[in-house]
Amino acid sequence: MKPEEVDYSVYLVTDRGLSRGRGTLDIVAAAVTGGASVVQLREKSANTREFIQEALQLKAYLNKMGVPLIINDRLDVAQAIRADGVHLGQHDMPIEMARAIVGHRMIIGISAESLRDAVDAEEAGADYLGVSPIFATPTKTDTAPALGLEGLRQIRRAVAIPLVGIGGLNRTNAQEVIAAGADGVAVVSAIVSADNPESAARELRRIVAKSR
Repeated sequence: MKPEEVDYSVYLVTDRGLSRGRGTLDIVAAAVTGGASVVQLREKSANTREFIQEALQLKAYLNKMGVPLIINDRLDVAQAIRADGVHLGQHDMPIEMARAIVGHRMIIGISAESLRDAVDAEEAGADYLGVSPIFATPTKTDTAPALGLEGLRQIRRAVAIPLVGIGGLNRTNAQEVIAAGADGVAVVSAIVSADNPESAARELRRIVAKSR
């Protein structure tokens, strides 16, 4: 899938630790049925072989659904399974090196925790930004202080590429995040931990569409 074709409305980030014992594919399938438009596979504890096996399983399903699969951190895994893209954090491989390896065959997203991060990432060739954290969140404890809506607005004014807000997002604040300039909302627990991931994704999709 080409970067310009991606719909970032509801960007699901997986987390087995929050899945309440349910399989990742089951949660992803329910979320996509409800309207999740991008899936990022994030596996911090899996070994490489487990990561690849799970990624291949998700890719087979998501290809049929026309939903892009983004791999968190691991460019090697993304290349091995021919994922649609990779998402890199501030402590991962520099985007210039990643782009030199994959060219423009793959979407590259970058985590931006400040205005400087965002501007630098766009200049370096990022296809989209995961702006985080918008709000404080217990899902990740190694992030910078929350940017808030004003921080998101400042980044929106400074860059032209798509922005996905992440960090403490859910159905109660998704509307104001879109209004502040995000192209979509990235969520973890709001879908992964939901009693009904399909309904949770559908409600977020409805809110995003209405907010535009």
